[in-house]
Amino acid sequence: MRGKENRRSYQEFNDDEHEDTQSPAFFDNTTADLDHDEPDSRVSQEDDIRDNSPPVRFSKACLKNFFTVVLIFIYLLLTGVAVFLAYQTISDFLERFHHPVMSVTYKEVDSFPPPGIALFPGKAQLLSCRHHYHDNIPPLVDPGKHQEGDCVINDVTYIGPFTNQTERRALVVRGPSDVRNKELIFMQFSLNETEEDFSAISYMLFANFSDFIESANKSDFMRDCESNYSMWTFSGGFRTWVKMSLVRTSGKTNEAVEFRQESAVVKFNDKRPPSEKNNELFFAVFEWRDPFMQDIRLIVTANPWNSVAILCGVFMALFKAANFAKLTIQWIIRMRKRHLRNKARELNQIN
Repeated sequence: MRGKENRRSYQEFNDDEHEDTQSPAFFDNTTADLDHDEPDSRVSQEDDIRDNSPPVRFSKACLKNFFTVVLIFIYLLLTGVAVFLAYQTISDFLERFHHPVMSVTYKEVDSFPPPGIALFPGKAQLLSCRHHYHDNIPPLVDPGKHQEGDCVINDVTYIGPFTNQTERRALVVRGPSDVRNKELIFMQFSLNETEEDFSAISYMLFANFSDFIESANKSDFMRDCESNYSMWTFSGGFRTWVKMSLVRTSGKTNEAVEFRQESAVVKFNDKRPPSEKNNELFFAVFEWRDPFMQDIRLIVTANPWNSVAILCGVFMALFKAANFAKLTIQWIIRMRKRHLRNKARELNQIN
């Protein structure tokens, strides 16, 4: 009896187990368990992929490198501007040094040093030479005849510098000096039996009559004056009024004095008898135009200390730019080495 019960219980156990494994509920439970486990495994795989993917955001090193490149470009641009400024400063200094500007001033004086008036009459004869004041020239008395004069006159003969060893004769007259009282000199010449269609007398002005008087060789002095001063003329049959002005030019090393003149011509009404009109008359008046002496100075506007200061500032900027570029390059190399070391360390950890 006990053996049958045992066999029966074993068979029921097997039947129960067989029914459990073969029943649809068993498969439904198994499928539900598989469906519950599959999403967990998929989520874990996605997390692994997300963890292994590189970050999208900019790193601080890339941002620093970008700004470093921008700063280097800016400093290179500033360096170019500094080099151009240095070149422009040097060029401007040389231009101003070789081309000084003129500073014109007017100095008022009561009297001028008596100038020298050198006249070249040729075949003409000096009839009279007198000093007058306040532009008061009295009427002519016996024109064409010799009259008394009060001028200081020197007769000089010398070899002209431009006439191929031709002898020249000059009458050197002491010019007016009292500009306040309008001192003037009135001279008249006559020329008989001229064969030329046009007749004129040449004259020359030089700065100081005392230089002529004090010169050891008056012929050489007149030759030098003719080489350095300009020549003018006044014509016959007219009264030529010459107003002089003195211009003093101060250069870098020397000083030059020259005359400027304004001349006016007035026709002479010849009232002489026809028999005396064969002698052509010349009249000349010399006086100062105004009491102002024009002083021209050549000034070099280029200031060497200002240029040196600008160049020092430019060179300091260049030095700072070069030093910054050097430090920046060293920093980039150091960052590159650090990046390579970190990358190698990460590769070693992965391996």
